[in-house]
Amino acid sequence: MNLIDIISSFSGKVILVIGDVMIDRFVYGKVRGVSHEISIPIIDVIKETETIGGAGNVANNIVALGGKAIIVSVIGEDITGALLIKLLQQRKIIHNYLIHDYQRPTTEKTRIISTNQQVLRIDKETKKTLKPYIESKILKNIEILIKKVNAVIISDYGKGVVTSLILKKTIFLARKNKIPITVDPKIENFKRYKNVTTITPNENEAIQGMKAKNIKTNDDIVILGKRILKILKANSIVITRGKKGITLIQSNDKVVNIPTRAKEVYDVTGAGDTIISTMTLALAANADLLNAVEIANFAASVIVGKFGTVTITPTELIKVIESFYKK
Repeated sequence: MNLIDIISSFSGKVILVIGDVMIDRFVYGKVRGVSHEISIPIIDVIKETETIGGAGNVANNIVALGGKAIIVSVIGEDITGALLIKLLQQRKIIHNYLIHDYQRPTTEKTRIISTNQQVLRIDKETKKTLKPYIESKILKNIEILIKKVNAVIISDYGKGVVTSLILKKTIFLARKNKIPITVDPKIENFKRYKNVTTITPNENEAIQGMKAKNIKTNDDIVILGKRILKILKANSIVITRGKKGITLIQSNDKVVNIPTRAKEVYDVTGAGDTIISTMTLALAANADLLNAVEIANFAASVIVGKFGTVTITPTELIKVIESFYKK
């Protein structure tokens, strides 16, 4: 299969997304001076937008690319949670398996933006451990859904949804049903993602997750990646490296460095979500890992050229690939 054929096969693929769902709020404005009360800028608000963030953005990317997404997560009984459900409905993301917890707020990140730059971020969240009965409901939902999907994504933002038990049981069920399971990791939980198909840290996450030191060269990154694979017993690791591109390391010691396809970088918000969404859809469509990562790399090149939490369509993705290979 070539890259275009793989993208055409995204349609109808069902991906189970497990993780921390949230609202991303963007407040755009112009700086008009400095406050006399304290030396901070005053920003006149021009517009505000809300979109689905965290694991929800992963699901949003899957739907935008032609797949179907089922999200398993926890939200609060609050106004933000109600807004989140409304946005999920609008995007046709299957959200019937969300668990409501009146003791937790729905996570919300507000970014204040002026002159195309983030000047402040405000987070409303809790990282408390899930109550046992909430965890049991999530596990039950995963058991129900696992045989109905083509792949699983663990989108861990460290807000408490991806517990050790949920992670262990999900990996076991995915392996048992012979479907790919990919992980977008959180540094604090790094060594818990054992036996997954692929883990997708950025360079900083890989370094900090392993508490590594003196990582400076490409060879250092490869050695670190191989160490991670050995510890996690994963099939592969995809290390995203910004302008340096992507380093793919497989359990057979095969290493491929893929250069970035981005022409301009305005904002990296959501780039990791786009990479894991696109790559997992490709794996669900029976693509080999190298082609899956290459397609994800092209998708990310489009996303970083936009501003905010955005998605990419199959048409956009095919266009950028065809344009690249016509050179």
